[in-house]
Amino acid sequence: MASLNKLTVKQIQSLKAVNGKSIRKSDGGGLYIYVKPSNSKFWEFRYTRPVTGKKTFIGIGPFSDVSLSEARDKAYEMRKLLHEGIDPQIERVERKAKLKLLQTYTLKYVADQWYELKVSQVKSKTMLDNWRKLEKYAFHKLGHIPVKSLSAPVVIEVLREPESIGKLETVKRTAQLLNEIMNFAVNSGFIDHNPLSGIRDVFKKPVVEHMKSLSPHEVSDLMRALGHANLYIVTRYLIEWQLHTMTRPSEAAGARWDEIDLERKVWVIPGSRMKMKREHRVPLTHETLSILESIKAFSSTSLYIFPSTRSNSRHVDPESINKALKRIGLKNRTTAHGFRSLASTTLNEWGEDPDLIEVALAHIGKDKIRNAYNRTDYLERRREMMQSLKLFMSPKMYQKIAVLLTISINVSRTL
Repeated sequence: MASLNKLTVKQIQSLKAVNGKSIRKSDGGGLYIYVKPSNSKFWEFRYTRPVTGKKTFIGIGPFSDVSLSEARDKAYEMRKLLHEGIDPQIERVERKAKLKLLQTYTLKYVADQWYELKVSQVKSKTMLDNWRKLEKYAFHKLGHIPVKSLSAPVVIEVLREPESIGKLETVKRTAQLLNEIMNFAVNSGFIDHNPLSGIRDVFKKPVVEHMKSLSPHEVSDLMRALGHANLYIVTRYLIEWQLHTMTRPSEAAGARWDEIDLERKVWVIPGSRMKMKREHRVPLTHETLSILESIKAFSSTSLYIFPSTRSNSRHVDPESINKALKRIGLKNRTTAHGFRSLASTTLNEWGEDPDLIEVALAHIGKDKIRNAYNRTDYLERRREMMQSLKLFMSPKMYQKIAVLLTISINVSRTL
């Protein structure tokens, strides 16, 4: 190899173009200083391409910006690449392209890709709530930052703001969502590791409030309040329906007539409407069949069993039960979702089979192997169990409500 380090700084500073023509001086090892007719000086690395064998060069920068020592270091790095059979020009292009992509892969960009995947897996309302949290507490300060540059201290500092005003549950959920997005970035090849994996643990923990629910011996309070309440008839039926079917508020409110199989006496909720995305069959008891028969007067022309007051083409708001509970003075004692806890507690106290109760609640066990092999939903055994839920109401109370409902229906028909 030709000798290295032939030039000195003084020599380079004294170089000038000859007769208005550019000149080029070698420092050795492929490094040259190129002097233009204007006497401006630039570094070049001249070499033979590994694959084609053609001679070429690559610019290193002007002498005014890149010192002799720096130029030699860069030339050394390129000689190393050539030794490995890598063309420095191609390596530079790839490095610039990669850098440009990394700058494109901001938190907001990656979050948008994550959203496109999740929107088909999570209920739209849940996804909307999650996205609003990210927009309000993360994207406004972090959205423009490349995921490659995100670090735990930076994100923690941003989330300290909502933590300082007591939004602990919001901070917890936002941290979870950011962690999920960064895991998606890893799996997508945008970054090598997730620096946010443990940030949730550095924040204050929100106080866990157990879901408000009545105890079995307080059911009479609920039924007494319902018996004297002035509620929209469909809401009243919906409350009874959810109590007897043990379903979630959104599942009960969105019940459709085409999901009902009267011949087999079963309500089949498609997986698309279930939290765990699995079809769920609910056995229809004497009480639920009676509810269906009675509510026909209000919903026979609708796709939905419990239509909205505003539009027959939509179902009643899942929050309507909570609003009704508030009006009848039970806001701080139970919720619509709490009906499920009430049913579970009652049936467990009665000594019913825990497996039947869990299936009735559409819960999926943690044992994945058992879930894979145990496909039965105990439909007929659950029918017998759920028929006993009529004991939620005393015969007199049930009769009183039935009379009130009948009066309301007759009044509505005369209007």
